[in-house]
Formats: sequence, structure tokens, C-alpha cells
Amino acid sequence: MPTARTSPEAPELSPATRTQLYETMVLSRTYEEAILREYHADKGPGFDIGKGLVPGEMHLSAGQEPVAAGVCAHLSADDAVTATHRPHHLAIAHGVDLRKMTAEIFGREGGLGRGRGGHMHLFDPATHFSCSGIIAEGYPPALGQAFAFRRRGTDRIAVAVTGEGAANQGGFHESLNLAARWSLPVVFVVEDNDWGISVPRDVATAIGSNADRASAYGIPGERIEDNDVEAVHAAAGRAVARARAGEGPSLIEVHTLRLWGHFEGDAQGYRSDLDEVPGRDPIPAYEARLREAGLLDDARIAEIKDDASSRVEDAIQFAKSSPIPDPTTATDYVFA
Repeated sequence: MPTARTSPEAPELSPATRTQLYETMVLSRTYEEAILREYHADKGPGFDIGKGLVPGEMHLSAGQEPVAAGVCAHLSADDAVTATHRPHHLAIAHGVDLRKMTAEIFGREGGLGRGRGGHMHLFDPATHFSCSGIIAEGYPPALGQAFAFRRRGTDRIAVAVTGEGAANQGGFHESLNLAARWSLPVVFVVEDNDWGISVPRDVATAIGSNADRASAYGIPGERIEDNDVEAVHAAAGRAVARARAGEGPSLIEVHTLRLWGHFEGDAQGYRSDLDEVPGRDPIPAYEARLREAGLLDDARIAEIKDDASSRVEDAIQFAKSSPIPDPTTATDYVFA
């Protein structure tokens, strides 16, 4: 199968689709900014990762919104998505309940997992969404979901998302091999944000594009440059259609952007590109593009941002008002 370094020219999208992509990206960014605010609100004095309303590590996805918006636009709640330890943008784009997700992040009883999982272990049967803190862990479960969908005679598919560093893990290659061998309805997505924690991708990975690895398994591979949401949407459309038609898996790599640190509290002293990062933010860039096309103006942008803010703040308040789990129930809902 051919591997494309960059995607073919994207087909013309309808105004409604383009606006929806922008709305999804804005909602995701608004959510991450709110989580950032709440996470740091009571971590002082100094920075104590164990303190506050949201204790523990926090990995935010600001800058990677085009991947989630472009891919998930082709999915329904019947399709499955497995994500990484940086999952919120994908969960939001796939329709995970904002209130329940936020309560889970806050460790509350009203959460998706009754507060047992936290932000790296979101699990939502209603939308077939899951994520994990283990690198490349989401790829093998996606195969199981895809296999089950096919055995049931449906056109449902699984989408497995991971970072570029995980493409060097055994689970990545084993999953591509088995999915190709069994022609499973899976779309594999790699988010290349240039950094595996603090390691540059070109230090850790022997090739310039993980999409080139698709050819080793006889499946299509495509790399999207410039964090372009419409190009992601087009590539995902091709891969999803192929999977639904029973033609097997595809691999998409998107050169995206980690706008903030690997985790909150990361000083990022290792990054040589920090000065140029704000200028690569995909949301203002896409907003300007839609303004030029006459699809957005100041009033419509304000309306979209106000709606996103209202939804996010409602979810934050729901989480804060949800009860903290009783410690005596720590093993409830954990083992079956």
C-alpha cells in the first residue's frame, strides 16, 4: 500500500462542517484552560502535586485539538475510541459527558468511574471511550473492539490514538500486524507533537514519519503536516470509509503541537522551540481562516466561546458539588 508523506488536497467542506470543527476545537481548549485553572488553584505554596481539588499528575492537550476534531467528526457513539494519558480533547470530540468526565478528574462519586480512575483512566461505555496512562496500551484493546464489531456483522469501527513515542513500542507493531492480518476495521492515529516527554522525536525515532511504517504491514499510511484540521478531517474520512467497507486498517500520523508542558509543573527547560510555540496555536489560525471565508465574525466567535464557557463551567461546578468517595468503599466497583 502507498504511504503519503502529506495528505492529498482536502475536498471542499460545507460551511456547517467547518464551523463545527472550530466549535469542537474551542470547546476542547476552553475545557483545558478551566482544568488548568482549577488544577493550579490550590497547589501552593510552591507546587505540591499531591495537593488540591485535583491531586496527582495532569496532562493537557492544548494544541492537539485538530486531531480530535478532525477524526471524531466521522464517528458516532457506537464507534470505539481508545486514547492516551492526554485524552480530554478526544473524549470531548467523541461526546463523552462533560459533567461525568470532570467529576472523574476531580475524583468524585459523580464521575465516569465513581472517582476511581482519574484523568488518565477515563472509561465511558455510553460512547465506547477509554484511555490509559500506559504507552501504546490503547492499541490492542481497539483490536478486540474491532474484532467484536466485525463478528456482530456491523459497520462499527475502532479508532486507536497514541503519541509518536509509542510508535516505538511493541504494542504498536503487534497491533498493526494483527489488524492487517485479520483486516480489522481499525483506524490507527499517531499524534506527533515532537516530544516524548522531554525527548525530541528525531532522537528517539529512526525515521522521519511513522506513517511510513504502515507499508511494512501492507496498509495505507498518511502523514498530515501543519496541524491542519481540514486535512485531518479528509484523511480520517478516507480511513474511516475504508474500515467501514471491510477493507481493513489504516494509519494516520498528524504533526501536531504540545502547547503546554508534558505535565503540569513541567518547566520545559529542555524545549528549544518555546518562543515560537504561541505562533503555531491551531485555533487562532483556523479562526482567521474561517473569518477570511466569511463563516465567522466577532459576534459568532463570541457566541461560540460563550457557549463553550457555559458548558465547561457547568461541568466544573457539577464536579465540585459531587461527593468525595467514602474511603471505606475504596474497593467497590473495582473488582468483578
